Amino acid sequence: MSRYRLVPTPAQETALRGHCGHARYVWNLGLEQRLMWRPGRPPTPGYLAQCTQLTEARAAEPWLAAGSQTVQQQALRDLDQAWRNFWGGIHSRPSWRKEGQHEGFRIVGPQAQRIERLNRRWGRVWVPKAGWIKFRWSRQVPGAKSYRINRDSAGRWHIAFAAIPDPIPAPGTGTGTGTGEMVGIDRGVAVSAALSTGELLACPGLRGTEKTRLKRLQQQLARCRRGSNRRTRVKTAIARLRARETDRRKDWVEKISTDIARRFDLIRVEALKIRNMTRSARGTVEKPGRNVRQKAGLNRGILANGWGLLVTRLEQKAPGRVERVNPAYTSQTCAACGHCASENRENQAAFRCLACGHTAHADVNAARNIAAGRAVTARRGTRSVPLKREPHLATST
Repeated sequence: MSRYRLVPTPAQETALRGHCGHARYVWNLGLEQRLMWRPGRPPTPGYLAQCTQLTEARAAEPWLAAGSQTVQQQALRDLDQAWRNFWGGIHSRPSWRKEGQHEGFRIVGPQAQRIERLNRRWGRVWVPKAGWIKFRWSRQVPGAKSYRINRDSAGRWHIAFAAIPDPIPAPGTGTGTGTGEMVGIDRGVAVSAALSTGELLACPGLRGTEKTRLKRLQQQLARCRRGSNRRTRVKTAIARLRARETDRRKDWVEKISTDIARRFDLIRVEALKIRNMTRSARGTVEKPGRNVRQKAGLNRGILANGWGLLVTRLEQKAPGRVERVNPAYTSQTCAACGHCASENRENQAAFRCLACGHTAHADVNAARNIAAGRAVTARRGTRSVPLKREPHLATST
């Protein structure tokens, strides 16, 4: 999706909040119906039946009829699609939507195509019951049949047009620029992404002064009374800092993924299960976890470096050119001779092979193993399949 910053007036923001409230109400009501099913009972109403019930509810409730029927019907359609994804095994079960967390709605049909450009920086879009709303024309708006408007925790409104961009062509096709080589990417916490070419990339985060302010705001939040106006202001300030950090991470991922997709024909990454890796280590009351604080810090580091988002965007921009490699012992295996030993890695950054003396940055060495497609089956074994090493992978840094 192509997302743009929406700038509504106070009156328009009130209308948008009303749409969000109606979408949440219809979603939760439809979800409650679906969850009432039990074995032996008849099936619960589907999308078409719920749309019929929605028409009856709008006739009976003036406050519901005051909203947009398109917004409310699309909430039911989104719910139906969420259940299809759940039964298809590609998503978790639909959950309840809460105020302040799920602020958004979708518009489809001819109304979604009413877009005008005002000047070089601004455009406007027609939103039912709210009129023409301005948005920042930061890039060309794609031709889309629907759009989604949402409000984040920092109070910012965005509009996203549903359009799939064209994939980036590989350099080997002759339409791109670059050498068309193979590259391996090792993701880490100290170094966000290390390429087999020797490049070390760092995902930007909050600056030192921003981290200090965030810590002070979190201390203030702990002293605020729940439900007070002061607590709301502090939470909003924290959300703005978090949104700034998220924006920087997404911007970095977009630039890096585009650059890699343009330069390399084949991209190899580690096959990591990030959801399992970032799972909490607190355990239960009967079996409490160990090193909980250290594990929580590691989880924050993994999420802050955008491991999953980077690979997702690479797969979207370079479909069919991203391969996942078994990450077993790639950081302990020498990229020059293939010798695997835990002692090869002296520390977080230094790698020195005990067999051949090859030295390199530890993350770059791991990236070269990933680029070669190596998967070590035993700690001190050799790679499972002999692979021809690329010339640029055998050189040391």
